[in-house]
Amino acid sequence: MSWQLTAADLPDLARGATLLGTGGGGDPYIGTMLVERVLGDGAITILDPDELADDLFVIPTAQMGAPTVMVEKIPAGTEPTLALRTLEAHLGRTADATMPIECGGINSMIPLVVAAETGLPVVDADGMGRAFPELSMETFAVYGVHGSPLALAGERGEQVVIDTGDDDRQMEWLARAITIRLGGVGHIAEYAMTGADVRRTAVPRTLSMALALGRAIRVAREQKSSPFDAIAETLSTTLYPHVRELCVGKVIDVERRTTEGFAKGRATIAPLGDDAAAPFEISFQNENLVARQGVRLMAIVPDLICVVDHETAEPITTEGLRYGQRVRVLGISTPDMMRTPEALAAFGPSAFGLEEGFEPVEQLAAERRRTP
Repeated sequence: MSWQLTAADLPDLARGATLLGTGGGGDPYIGTMLVERVLGDGAITILDPDELADDLFVIPTAQMGAPTVMVEKIPAGTEPTLALRTLEAHLGRTADATMPIECGGINSMIPLVVAAETGLPVVDADGMGRAFPELSMETFAVYGVHGSPLALAGERGEQVVIDTGDDDRQMEWLARAITIRLGGVGHIAEYAMTGADVRRTAVPRTLSMALALGRAIRVAREQKSSPFDAIAETLSTTLYPHVRELCVGKVIDVERRTTEGFAKGRATIAPLGDDAAAPFEISFQNENLVARQGVRLMAIVPDLICVVDHETAEPITTEGLRYGQRVRVLGISTPDMMRTPEALAAFGPSAFGLEEGFEPVEQLAAERRRTP
């Protein structure tokens, strides 16, 4: 059933969405501030995807660009609604609701900014179930809804409409180039669809799950119990049932560069308590993609690789990684709809040029137990 989201929910929602964003999806503090600025004492209606009318018209909204740029280039705040209005004008139809395209500290929040400004409800679902670096990497696209036409807005009122038909990769390529010219950050409206399309193609209830996760972490800390147990317990009855601890250690090196509109690099972690253990390394492109310890594969996209503070479980984004941090790395299983052959072709290891094939995080953990 539908429910009401208020400003009091935003810190918990941002925390949980950042965890699900697996290192990407934007800075949670900035995302929270953007919504608080326009929401005030109001409330936003969140719609359950199972209750959507078949002909409800939904236009997802989001921010795109390199997370490293977003920390320094704060949005004006007007861009997401401008992108929505631009796409509505192009289509000749107004939206009945908006929706996230991914999970993250900013991109779970951008539709809430639009909702607070326009009065539209927000659908409790998204098209990634985590965060991915490219617009074509959507469950929407995998299961038959295409992103084009896309409207892109800049902070100075720039408006661009991109129409590449069914070619979502070309849409991503063109939108990325324009975003780079806008200074590395743009805001978009894309993947317009019906309520029936949402039920068929979206990962359901990720906003409510993010809120539950963030709240569980906070409450566990307040009660001085384990926030890591709280994460596992919260996810155990969801589409993300498997949580595995991959590493506890100290960040000893971070290599990060902003190139081609993405933040790319790697982080190296020295496991605590075992000087002989091989270093643990995470490679990322906006989001964490693959984790290895020595030559052993620990987790790989599309499963979630989440870096959190080793005591508080506060999520750490790829742009927030720093030398000396004590961290835990968690591997979390993705929903089955993100592990099909069609889905893996769109956002599995081969889509990022990784040499390994996909192996579920729970299967990799079981293999490690059998082979010390």
